[in-house]
Amino acid sequence: MLDDAADVLRSALAGDADAVVGAFDAVVDRAGLNGAYEVAWCLAATMVGDGAPRGACALDFPDIDLAGYDARWVARFVSAYANADIDTGEALFGAAAADGLLPDCLLTLAGSTVATLRHRAG
Repeated sequence: MLDDAADVLRSALAGDADAVVGAFDAVVDRAGLNGAYEVAWCLAATMVGDGAPRGACALDFPDIDLAGYDARWVARFVSAYANADIDTGEALFGAAAADGLLPDCLLTLAGSTVATLRHRAG
């Protein structure tokens, strides 16, 4: 799944939203929604970083309740990762899929991951 996450990030870094969606679609075709979940979990790990402690984290997302579904989803999904809360991560993923909003959420996650990487490099 790391190679798939790298493909998603390469596409997101290039600003190619269609390729990001295509990369996730390829994962779903090959490994189902579980595979897409694993790639999303890898992206969340990239956002949080290696040095961050996992568990009992409080992430600050000012005015998150005013944001769109996809941005709220990303904040909660990354928070679930940071807190090692796999059950919540899986529930969020399943809810977005059931709501038909998973592609938007994954695209926003990829974009947020790229923004985080650029900020760190910056």
